[in-house]
Amino acid sequence: MSRITLDTKCRLCRAAGTKLYLKGARCLSPKCPIEKKGAIPPGMHGIKRAKKPTDYGIQLRAKQKAKRIFGIQETQFKNYYLKAKLLKGLVGENLMSLVQRRLDNVVYESGLALSRSHAKQLVSHGHILVNDEKMSIASYGTKIGDVISLNKDALTTQGENLRLDDKDFKSPQWLELNKTKHTVSVVALPSTVEDKEIDVNLIIEYYSR
Repeated sequence: MSRITLDTKCRLCRAAGTKLYLKGARCLSPKCPIEKKGAIPPGMHGIKRAKKPTDYGIQLRAKQKAKRIFGIQETQFKNYYLKAKLLKGLVGENLMSLVQRRLDNVVYESGLALSRSHAKQLVSHGHILVNDEKMSIASYGTKIGDVISLNKDALTTQGENLRLDDKDFKSPQWLELNKTKHTVSVVALPSTVEDKEIDVNLIIEYYSR
């Protein structure tokens, strides 16, 4: 099974031409390669790549960007698209709702983890509770009414080093965060309006071609 390693994360951001925030706090610091050198594509010929992208290329990059932001492999991402087509409503909104309601994404967006890869690690190691029960499946689809929290071990080792402790941190409107108890409740379905980094229409066009 393929996976994104620490060494490749910065290259993925440079390939996408923008920050994907795969390294948590480092992406917000001056150490970020895009902050120092700009979004130069990786490789020895990165600066020279100035060809105008085709419509297919634009759609592909939008899909790849979304996959990398959420840390999802191709097969799983396409399955989300196929499932979104079967649900009522707009396919794009359904797709983003399914992806954003993944447990690892909820843990990250609520500030209980430093990055999405950190969130995946917390989940896979059994440090995340859903409705007071251990859940070790990162792709678990949370529902309205679910309460997500850190277990005692995670609170002891990482309770003072979380994004939610930052003064400027704000969780999405569809999540209700309790900073004191380190818990988050899913109070609504996520809105595509909140995620301006992803052009979901291009993704739908890619899979509909």
